[in-house]
Amino acid sequence: MAAAVAEPSNWRRWWPDLALEVEEWRGEKGVRWSVQAPKHRAVGTMEVWLERARDGVVAHYFLRLDAAGGRQMSRRRRVRCADSARRRVKQVFWALADDLDPGRLARLAPPDA
Repeated sequence: MAAAVAEPSNWRRWWPDLALEVEEWRGEKGVRWSVQAPKHRAVGTMEVWLERARDGVVAHYFLRLDAAGGRQMSRRRRVRCADSARRRVKQVFWALADDLDPGRLARLAPPDA
């Protein structure tokens, strides 16, 4: 998972409408980027961090966007941008999980005995 998240060619495929610049490499724990979102006329930061959990990994995601150039961003536009990004990242990480661990039927660890 960490290798896939660290690969720049994946970023362009996963988030084609975002221009990403690495701010912090965290190795097996993930990456933090500065973000430009020209389609939304916004800038901000994005982060993916990975947390080991039992026999797998939990992928956490954070995106903060603000209007570029000191303009105001309406609440409606912020919600629309965040919702679009949230849906996209879920698609990306579920597909990655299917590729990396195709035999797993559920993406949740079994309950403690």
